[in-house]
This record gives sequence, C-alpha cells and structure tokens, in this order.
Amino acid sequence: MSETLKPALPDHLDEQAERLMHRLCDRGLTIATAESCTGGMLAALLTDIEGAGHGFDRGFVTYTKQSKTELLGIEPSLLDHNDAVSELVSRAMAEGALKRSDADIALGITGFAGPAGDGCEEGLVHMALARRDGQTTHLEKHFGAVGRGEVRVKSLKTMLEMIEEALD
Repeated sequence: MSETLKPALPDHLDEQAERLMHRLCDRGLTIATAESCTGGMLAALLTDIEGAGHGFDRGFVTYTKQSKTELLGIEPSLLDHNDAVSELVSRAMAEGALKRSDADIALGITGFAGPAGDGCEEGLVHMALARRDGQTTHLEKHFGAVGRGEVRVKSLKTMLEMIEEALD
C-alpha cells in the first residue's frame, strides 16, 4: 500500500496501483511518467508500492514548455502552435518519455487542474499512453470545476485504468 500519499488518496487508488505495479513486475515490464497537471503524483503513487520498485523506470514533471522541450524532446514548434493542454501535447509527452527512458509503457498527462484563465476549461485533462510495442492511445476528460485536488485524483484513477487496459 502507498504510505506517502495514503492520507491524501482514496484507498481504492492505492490498491489498484499496487495490483498494477505487481502485474507490471510479474511481466518484466517497466513504466515511465510525464506529468504536468498532476505534478508527479502518479510517479509518487507508483513508486510507493513496496516490493514493486523495479516496475518503475523514471518520471518527468514537465510543467513549462521549456521543460517539455528539454526533458521530453518535444519540438518547440509543436508547443508554439498548439495549446499545452491538448491531445497532441499529451501524446508527445508520453512518446517523449518512452524515447527518453528504458520503459515499456509511458504515460503523458496535461490539463487544467484548477482555474487557468480566459478560454481555458477548468478540469479539462488530456492523457496518453505510449507502448514500445504498440500505438499511443489518448483520452480526453472533462472533470469540471471540482477543485485542483479532485481533478488530480480523478486523473490518477483514469491513468491507472489506462495502464490496466494496456496490460489486458
């Protein structure tokens, strides 16, 4: 069970993360994360599972355009011509994390966890999962103005479900 995040996260997320990490380890697979709006929460959750650390390769927290370019290798033009919160950017984040790691699976997430200004939909989140041996999948979620913490928790749940589907 997750110890560090336990007070902040529902038990079902800890239990789901534990099951998934052990499934990854049993299959000899590793995962990497590229996070923006969740600020590293997914990486923290996945690395807090006792006995399953070898299933996690690395995590990138890339909040700015510059960090997405430097750490994930995303072309600056892609970021200049598209919203940072978009399908294209979430896919590029997942694929960049995959290219810049030894992981078999990588997740990318970008979104507006809280109020973000005019024309920005609070609760809009784009998530992508890239596999070394397959295609990149994408999900767009509209969680609404439920608060930063709730958007992050719902995003974690969705990303765990994406991993689960990738392992089935």
